[in-house]
Amino acid sequence: MSPKDERFEMRLNRSLLDRVDSWRSKQNDLPSRAESIRRLTEVGLAHTSDAPMAMSPSEKLIVTLLCELHRGSKIKGELDPNFIETAICGGHHWGLKWKYEGILHNYNDDPKILEEVLDILDMWSFIESATKKLSPKNKDYIKTNTKYAEDTIKFRGFDGNNECEHLGIALFLINEMNRFTEFKDRGGYKGDLNSHCPSIDVYRRMLEVFLPIRKNLVGRDLNVKEIVEILKARVHPSMRGK
Repeated sequence: MSPKDERFEMRLNRSLLDRVDSWRSKQNDLPSRAESIRRLTEVGLAHTSDAPMAMSPSEKLIVTLLCELHRGSKIKGELDPNFIETAICGGHHWGLKWKYEGILHNYNDDPKILEEVLDILDMWSFIESATKKLSPKNKDYIKTNTKYAEDTIKFRGFDGNNECEHLGIALFLINEMNRFTEFKDRGGYKGDLNSHCPSIDVYRRMLEVFLPIRKNLVGRDLNVKEIVEILKARVHPSMRGK
């Protein structure tokens, strides 16, 4: 065991400390609070994404029974019950992660990126909906003041190479959760919402204008001047006026 020669101070709220005390009271050797926190930290670190896959005896039994049910039902799918059972019985859990890496991963979407994607989709939904309802005169006003014609005022998606997390979340929201369905089958190759060019910086500049306006959009559409201000933000500040 490596020496415990690094010291740092920690403060916990009462509820968390009570949980630590409850946990240590159930241990055979009744460890101190400091030792309990060290042990719990080790357990937590052992379950990070870099840790090897492991299963408890009860989990192995459940999965083995499911494999037998799968074989008995003669279901045809991507999961191979014979491979899974062999990997579990032999302790080759790494093989499961290798073969089914699309399922057995520890990745979770970043909540901040999810919020940003929702804001971007919401913004474009407002822009497109309002633009379609404008009179020809107001559409000409937008073109005169922004150089964008009506058919170019559309959400083009995200760059599949550099904005893949944004793109993946958008596709899931639209295709699987049926949110913002007006963007379905839009852009890129076969409607994959791949803009094939970086878009985030442009959308973020637009959001700086849109988000304050959205607070007052209850029961109404964007007006033509608001649309113009949002669209103007698409142009980088260094290029405005040129």
